Amino acid sequence: MKKNNANIASALLASIRNRHNRPAELLPYHRPAGSLLFASYNVHKCVGVDGRFDPGRTIEVIHEIDPDVIALQEADMRFGERAGLLDLPRLRQETGLAPIPVTVAAKPKSHGWRGNVLLFKQGVLRDVHQVALPGLEPRGALVAEIDLDNGKALRVIAAHLGLMRRSRRQQADTLVDIIGMREDCPTVLMGDFNEWRLGNGSSLKRLERVFGPLPPALPSFPAQLPVLSLDRIMANREGLIQEIAVHDSPLARLASDHLPIKARIDLGTAVEA
Repeated sequence: MKKNNANIASALLASIRNRHNRPAELLPYHRPAGSLLFASYNVHKCVGVDGRFDPGRTIEVIHEIDPDVIALQEADMRFGERAGLLDLPRLRQETGLAPIPVTVAAKPKSHGWRGNVLLFKQGVLRDVHQVALPGLEPRGALVAEIDLDNGKALRVIAAHLGLMRRSRRQQADTLVDIIGMREDCPTVLMGDFNEWRLGNGSSLKRLERVFGPLPPALPSFPAQLPVLSLDRIMANREGLIQEIAVHDSPLARLASDHLPIKARIDLGTAVEA
């Protein structure tokens, strides 16, 4: 525990030292032809660090990113009817992103599955599987199989892991088991994993069985002074992820307590398993 506290303290000091070097405006994100931009964003129920509920501001951040595929967490109310919080028709009109449909009979007003929403621009959805992850909290994942416009297939998993360490390990094991039971294909897993530990007891360690060495940890939480790398994008093919970055803009620092992360995905450079 002392080692984890020391790591967090070191990250906090580095974040404070570098706070004035964070970009004051958006920098262009390199996206060569044939590659896709993936993103993951915990929208914090569209409540910003200023305490204001503003779904329109959330949509503006997504528009800034301009992703081809994005996983959102906490996009529904947590209690009651768990109604969706975003204007999905407006989001589609402004960004071209369409939500992957889910079936939640008891919660017809929900956007997604246990707060997870997965949206994409191109390709044909072949299959979607809603996964209830183990643990005391109602956590889940969406597994989508997409046939892209270039004729290639891709599996995308959007997940939000729990706050309890033991639950996260169980949830990571469940995701690994699900991948093992399905046909092998290029797979991208992304979401808020609520995990900053990297040792043998970490849920991230369990995911390495499928995803190998993880991409660099990028602090994304809390948004105004990011210290912890809670949000992740990883892939099961070497070379599938070509670039990965935090989307750090003035608006993103305000719109949620998490900063979005984004990655350039290139199926043409992925090494077959």
